[in-house]
Amino acid sequence: MINYKRHFSVLLAPMILAVTCIGSALFAPDAVAQERRGSVNILLEEIIVTARKREENAQEVPLAITAFNAEQIESLKIRDLMDMSVGMPNVALDDIGTFRGSANFSIRGLGINSSIPSIDPTVGVFLDGVYLGNNVGTIFDMFDVESITVLRGPQGILFGRNVTGGAILINTKKPGDEFEISIRAAVDGGGDGGQNRYLMGSIGGPVSDTLGIKLSAYYNDDDGWFENQFDGSDFGAIQQTMIRPVLVWTPTDNTELILRYEYTDIDGDGPASQTHTNGSDVPGFFANFDRDSHDFSIDDPGFQKVRTNFFSAELNIDVAFGNGTITNIFGWRDSEITSRSDIDAQPEWLFHAPAWLNTDQLSNELRYNGLFADDRANVTVGVYYFTNEINYHERRELLGIATGGVAPAVQLDGGGDYEVDTLGVFAAVDYDLSDQWTLTAGLRFTREEKDVNVAALIFNVNSPCNIVTTKDCPFDFTDSDEWTSVSPKIGATYHVDDDSLVYGHWSQGVRSGGYNLRNTSANPANTPGPFDEETVNSFEIGYKSTRDWGRLNAAVFYNTIDDMQRELNLPSEGAGVVQLIRNTADATITGLEVEGAFSLTDNVLLLASLGVINSDYDEVREDLNNDGVIDELDKALDLPRAADLTWSIGFTHDLDIGQWGYLSSRINYAYRDESAYTDSNLGFILEQEILDAGLDFHSNDGRWVFSLYGRNLLDAVKHGGDTQLPDVIGPVPTGGTFSPLAKGRVFGVEVTYRSRGN
Repeated sequence: MINYKRHFSVLLAPMILAVTCIGSALFAPDAVAQERRGSVNILLEEIIVTARKREENAQEVPLAITAFNAEQIESLKIRDLMDMSVGMPNVALDDIGTFRGSANFSIRGLGINSSIPSIDPTVGVFLDGVYLGNNVGTIFDMFDVESITVLRGPQGILFGRNVTGGAILINTKKPGDEFEISIRAAVDGGGDGGQNRYLMGSIGGPVSDTLGIKLSAYYNDDDGWFENQFDGSDFGAIQQTMIRPVLVWTPTDNTELILRYEYTDIDGDGPASQTHTNGSDVPGFFANFDRDSHDFSIDDPGFQKVRTNFFSAELNIDVAFGNGTITNIFGWRDSEITSRSDIDAQPEWLFHAPAWLNTDQLSNELRYNGLFADDRANVTVGVYYFTNEINYHERRELLGIATGGVAPAVQLDGGGDYEVDTLGVFAAVDYDLSDQWTLTAGLRFTREEKDVNVAALIFNVNSPCNIVTTKDCPFDFTDSDEWTSVSPKIGATYHVDDDSLVYGHWSQGVRSGGYNLRNTSANPANTPGPFDEETVNSFEIGYKSTRDWGRLNAAVFYNTIDDMQRELNLPSEGAGVVQLIRNTADATITGLEVEGAFSLTDNVLLLASLGVINSDYDEVREDLNNDGVIDELDKALDLPRAADLTWSIGFTHDLDIGQWGYLSSRINYAYRDESAYTDSNLGFILEQEILDAGLDFHSNDGRWVFSLYGRNLLDAVKHGGDTQLPDVIGPVPTGGTFSPLAKGRVFGVEVTYRSRGN
């Protein structure tokens, strides 16, 4: 039951604060402000997206979309995808916390709760048109980004498998038509740890009539926001370096070649692991902390090292046939990740886990878009190929407490080699029956093959080996399987007038079947797979309107999920945790989404959103609550990652200060309901109340921006997960949870310099 009085009370405080901040400014002289292009005007600008593999105004696309262009990203101080984790309707963009930058995304109640690298996401992330085939390393900093688009609902026709929840499209900037240099520096903090420093810059522009070059660089040096109560040290340190050169060559008026390369280097601490009383009311034995706090004490700080190379080549050729464009996007991404985590989350050595992960993916998409039938039919056709090779090794070092911390008393080794090959063919058409009516139809055929070799951890006890480094682990499971699917879409759009439309469609999305590389069960029946595909049928009706006062979008949806693919996360006395991948159930998720931007005055903008979800199991085929039977108690459980309510409200104000420039202020409050993390519902994620605010001074010449900002000012506690630990590991009492923490309250200052022209 939604507690509306509770939500009204948490809304009241930020509303009062917002009115206090902007009230006096509403009546200030504003003669010059209207001549300037301030933050209010920037946030009301039309946004160009590629949600249908062609450039369009976001308000003209019959899909549920939240999008931001480059200047809006800067105005809202979006530094990474986690800054958007609360605030969009029915969207949760969280970092799982086990590895830095590992996506734990959920849209419309469809998400994952796993760091297993062979588990395919429900929300696809596409960087410059290239699908990122693994959820590890997909959250990264947003410097020099041209646009971010979040598509809600299945996007299987044009974007392929593993986008049953939605897709996130990130496009980086290309060199512009004139020389430009941009430098940004920031420092922030707010926790019990040290400071966090950023330095980033870009330089580029045309070097000839046909060639443009741009170089972007990013550096982050974070001392760590937290304090580890084990020894009082700063915790959460990270050093990240990113280099991205871009080259754009236009040898003719109808040909464009874009070459991008990105190198990322990350070194830092392991997760800030908290243990608190678990869902079975068992506290951590040696230490236990308040769930609603940022306190923790771990004896092993762990580490994470990430090296990533990413190259893409995009070729666009305009052709006379259908006045269309042929596009080819080639992508290659290679990453090497090593890590170590304190999984017991206690000041004693009970369960520590180093891991090694190498991934190597290659993809190519060739497509055509053109107009036919007197420009009434907009046609997109294409073929897509993707391959991904994963090498993964995990080690579980248990009960070092028994040896006085010299070595683990028990060591388990395992993991596997995984190879994915996918071929897809797709076609979509939007046909204008009249000036008001447009019909939409699409179809995608996909064939996918997966080959796997798995070494179960339980079969390599105190028998050291490594699949990634020494390649000497004996495989006990070898298999391959193939899946084919056809994903259709049918819809219609009615243009009420030039500024508003109503749309409706039925679409289908498929999440890949596969295998579990983290096999820790001693039960012969619990093989690594294969588990089957998950299929989502989505029915959506939406409305979009753009007026002089702003914009308003709304959508209702009805989704049925067949063979829901879930990770059953179970405590284990022998292995610490057992994770089984199963097709657990069929379910239905319905919901409502509303979001808008409303111009209250010429210099005050209101941003607001609302998301409501109702989710229920229709049929359950696994013992979700682990009580030994499958019955109505399993069916009555909440679906994981499906928060009932999300909403946000924010104000932006521009104040002219004469010849100096203008001052832009903003405040935003976002709320997300508590949600289940484990399928048993013993693990859960706290409700989120996020209050952000900022003040930006823009110089009159447009070159300088001086900013003060605060994030998560209410100091809300957010865990990347809530893994339930066993009462004992071997003979040693354990209890509690492994719940990685995200940062709390942050205050910061930022300076930006930008110069254009020769």
